[in-house]
Amino acid sequence: MTEPARRIRDRGHPAAAPHDGAPAIQIRRLHSREDFAACVALQHETWGERFSERVPAAILKVSQRLGGITAGAFDASGQLAGFVFGMTGIEAGQLVHWSDMLAVRPELRDHGIGRRLKEFQRDALRTLGVTRIYWTFDPLVARNAHLNINRLGVEITEYAADMYGSETDSALHRGLGTDRFIAAWAITDARPGQSLARASARVARSARAALVVNPAGRDAAPATPDLDALLAHDTVRVEIPLDITRVQAMSIPLAGQWRVVTRAAFQCALEHGYRVAGFYRDAGARRAFYIVSRTLPSAGTP
Repeated sequence: MTEPARRIRDRGHPAAAPHDGAPAIQIRRLHSREDFAACVALQHETWGERFSERVPAAILKVSQRLGGITAGAFDASGQLAGFVFGMTGIEAGQLVHWSDMLAVRPELRDHGIGRRLKEFQRDALRTLGVTRIYWTFDPLVARNAHLNINRLGVEITEYAADMYGSETDSALHRGLGTDRFIAAWAITDARPGQSLARASARVARSARAALVVNPAGRDAAPATPDLDALLAHDTVRVEIPLDITRVQAMSIPLAGQWRVVTRAAFQCALEHGYRVAGFYRDAGARRAFYIVSRTLPSAGTP
């Protein structure tokens, strides 16, 4: 399932001291009835009460007996601030993990809690012999792209149109469906997050003059991508809104237009041997761009 950002052994990671206004947080597995109930409640708060894809408490609990991960971030008062949930299985003879959900309370986002949950998950899975973690995220959510590409250094392996169906009864998906990037995170070799951030920044700097195949106009609507022009360049940029939630609030049809345009660009590029090489946000101009290339290495490449 999608991991919004708006998204592990029984020992807990000690609470981190607050810095820059960040709260003290402890990461640990969920184990009590109260823990699992709080996780279900946070799913409702994040995706809405009518969200049809929520994971019930029983699955959150029993999946951990088979290598699954259900971990939470708890604040100083013991309240669940965020959680990560995923399942472990076998792909081509290798142990892999599918990270199905990640959510952080809105008032606590942008404090690194989502990243800490992913790192906690990674550390636990390494002890089981897992080599790779997969998950999905919405290509239109700039915050998630920044976390996954610039901070964690994932590889984008696929663009899946309406992966979870066109309607999940969640307000987060209205007018957009559930198109997703499938991300793969190799966890056999730990690399500092700062190095990944620098690698992504180098890719972004090298491509900031590249063709934008779907530039937003003054009306904030994206241009229909020129796919022939895309394929005529080794490196291009695909624009997304800086805040798709804000676009949804303004105009559902406009949000849907962004989906149609970016879907066409990403599917064309990936089908012709391009890869997602980087991502950056231009907050001053209120714009955000993926870098798609046949030649540049991605941020997740050593």
